[in-house]
Amino acid sequence: MIPPLWTAVLGRLAAETGPLALETWVHPLVARAEDGELRLSCPNVFHRERVRGRLLERISYWAGEEAGREVPVSLEVGAEPVPAATARPGGPTGAPTSSPHPAPEPARASRPAPNPRPVAQTSPAPRQEPLPYRFDDFVVGPCNALAREGSLALAEGRQRSVDTLFLAADSGLGKTHLARALVAEVQAQGSRRAIYAPAEAFTNEFQSALRSRGMSAFKRRYRGECDLLVVEDVQFFAGKQATQLELFHTVQHLLDIGGRVVFTGDRPPANLTDFDPRLRSRMTAGLVAEIEEPDAEVRRRILRAKAAAGGVRLPDICLELLVDAIRGSVRDLEGALVQLVATASLLQRPIDRDLTDAALKKVRPRVAEGPGPVAPEDVIEVVAAFFKTTAAALASRSRRRDVLLPRQLGMYLCRRYTDASLARIGRAFDRDHPAVANAVAVVERRMLERAPLRYQVEALSRRVEERTGARP
Repeated sequence: MIPPLWTAVLGRLAAETGPLALETWVHPLVARAEDGELRLSCPNVFHRERVRGRLLERISYWAGEEAGREVPVSLEVGAEPVPAATARPGGPTGAPTSSPHPAPEPARASRPAPNPRPVAQTSPAPRQEPLPYRFDDFVVGPCNALAREGSLALAEGRQRSVDTLFLAADSGLGKTHLARALVAEVQAQGSRRAIYAPAEAFTNEFQSALRSRGMSAFKRRYRGECDLLVVEDVQFFAGKQATQLELFHTVQHLLDIGGRVVFTGDRPPANLTDFDPRLRSRMTAGLVAEIEEPDAEVRRRILRAKAAAGGVRLPDICLELLVDAIRGSVRDLEGALVQLVATASLLQRPIDRDLTDAALKKVRPRVAEGPGPVAPEDVIEVVAAFFKTTAAALASRSRRRDVLLPRQLGMYLCRRYTDASLARIGRAFDRDHPAVANAVAVVERRMLERAPLRYQVEALSRRVEERTGARP
């Protein structure tokens, strides 16, 4: 029997949660009330951690509102209770992570007020954003190594000459993870004088202080009571001249007294438009670290870490399908994994290739018109026919020129006409990805030096386009 308290909480959640999230994460929960406590059973560990990180706070709040008292809420997997507050949200680049040795008793979850309205006050005390991320959970590769090491060095005070750090990246590549991990690391060292401030929150607080004549309290908080200031998404300040001026003077004051400042933005500071030149110059005065899109190997490691953190067994074939299909942001990668795991959980099916293909159709962008995506095998077939050989010969270990040149051209054309990663192309030729990169470089260099090779590439390109409909 469904506890009346849970029925009431479901009604509250339905009013503020999207139908997809409600169907995927809330409806599979099985609730029971015991000794004044609300116990929620999740279908698997991954589901439990997702609920813990995204919904537990709201569930706890509404349970307390409906009951008129604080209600302990615990999450379980099957029949094994797991305390709701012992695990730490925030896996690699944002994935939930469970504690390896949870305590057996349920813990009380805090009940913050829902979406409090800003009230003008003389002593601004904004709600500090939760900082669930750690450096240990951040998957490092060539695309983000400088950003990660720079953030950790600044947090630990190892680089005395670097007091300003700017993390530049498109959305979903990990700059928020590093920014919050940096603050969490400083706080773990015992400092309470670290402030994490999204640009929008900083602006709203500044404007509220102006209206309420509370600038003295605002300056005391950001200048007198702060050793480390982390400002997220500085592109939000574009065109806000008064806020930019206040931020510039705040930053300058902190640096003058030996403090540290971290900025994040969706582009390097030199590319920010409608910005005060002094503030932009201040942002470029320290270390600027750009985070690029993860390559196939980093995406593979991220998926393995996220799956392991959620207790999910991800077969190798399914892992490779996700790696090849989802590029760009880590958030997109996480979304694809969540789609797959949620589908498996709801349908009570094992994760296999068919289920992975079905899940990917839900998250991959669809092309309205035109042919489907070109696979390396499609290009290899054209190249093999052109040179009157076979795909097996191109994938062989032969170094004869009549095999080597077609193989190199095949790799080059796969890189040109497909969205496949170097690793994916390499597997089609039974090679590793450095071999593909080398072949592409060789063909590009020789095309500049040898006109006959250019003509050959042009003829092959026309055939690939005719057979597949692809365009470079």
